[in-house]
Amino acid sequence: MPEKNDNLPELTASERLRYSRHLILPEVGLEGQQKLKAGGVLIIGAGGLGSPAGMYLAAAGVGKIGIVDFDKIDLSNLQRQILHATVDVGTSKCASAKKRMQEINPEIEIVVHEELVSQANIEALVKQYDVVIDATDNFSTRYLINDACVLGRKPNIYGAIYRFEGQASVFAPGQGPCYRCLFPTPPPPDTVPNCAEGGVLGVLAGVIGVLQATEAIRILIGMGTGLIGRLMLYDAMEMRFDTVNIKRNADCPICGDKPTITSVVDTAFSCAPSSADTAVDSASAQAVEEITAINLNQRLKNGDKFLLLDVRNPEEYILCSIPGSTLIPLPELEKRMKEFKLDEEKEIVVYCKSGARSRRAMGMLQDAGCKKVKNLTGGILAWIAEVDPTMMSY
Repeated sequence: MPEKNDNLPELTASERLRYSRHLILPEVGLEGQQKLKAGGVLIIGAGGLGSPAGMYLAAAGVGKIGIVDFDKIDLSNLQRQILHATVDVGTSKCASAKKRMQEINPEIEIVVHEELVSQANIEALVKQYDVVIDATDNFSTRYLINDACVLGRKPNIYGAIYRFEGQASVFAPGQGPCYRCLFPTPPPPDTVPNCAEGGVLGVLAGVIGVLQATEAIRILIGMGTGLIGRLMLYDAMEMRFDTVNIKRNADCPICGDKPTITSVVDTAFSCAPSSADTAVDSASAQAVEEITAINLNQRLKNGDKFLLLDVRNPEEYILCSIPGSTLIPLPELEKRMKEFKLDEEKEIVVYCKSGARSRRAMGMLQDAGCKKVKNLTGGILAWIAEVDPTMMSY
């Protein structure tokens, strides 16, 4: 943001009309609106949080908005990702976001960064903007964003959602704690569910995303104290907001008194389930034996005898399931193992949505003495893609 008022850009006649409700607010006024026009915000993630944040920042007149995303739009996104429409399914999230935001306000600049955030590009991305909105959904990217913002002295507006709960904060270098002060190290990957496994109330993304946009506007204008040094918690079930104070950690490895992180480092972690996720609950971490959807289908056709175990939640099972499978949700598995009449030679094929929970179930079964346990590679999503595309996906 320019420091001197005479360096601020003038507003056109159409902009004065467009932003007239801002201009009559004493706390914003002409100078505040000029600061918004001069400012730049980078939104990392054009999904649930990035959608409302992007739309309101565009409407507010932020002069330059960057959008970072590399994903394509899936039908299941539309329940919460309001930047995108049904006709956009299968297309680039970045392209869809830019189109929608430009429709809201054609007088601002929308810059698309259609790329995966990484250690190699995060600093260059952050450097181009005044404020960063973290609208991502995984720990590894959040640490990258945090570190780049601390080193680049840029405010980092954090938001996260899961099921019916959301949280938001602002990590402003030199003014309060950073993300690593709040979460010094990432939790074990197998302990962190995500929206694909646990679901999320669609409007929850709107609440938290709008809070993030509000903080960006506040910072650009320079009004109020906002969420610096505070973590806001929102419970949609109880319709309650709570705020807890968070302090800078003097021993923080990047913003502490004696920092040990002096450049952006990659924190290898992802809470998203994938076929590469080998986390299991097994203490001995036995080897994971896989079976493909094609091979499983052939064995079912052959009438082979084995237990086909579904460890997803009942809500997921109702949507779709592999014929002949038995449902025992992962949280209930340990207590209900006796139902299998387990023995060492009993063959079990385990599946979930995409493979992460079934691997954890495998570890539990192996620890209980089962020797013939296989994991369905890619879970039921692979079954739908390779065996039965008529089955409902989610």
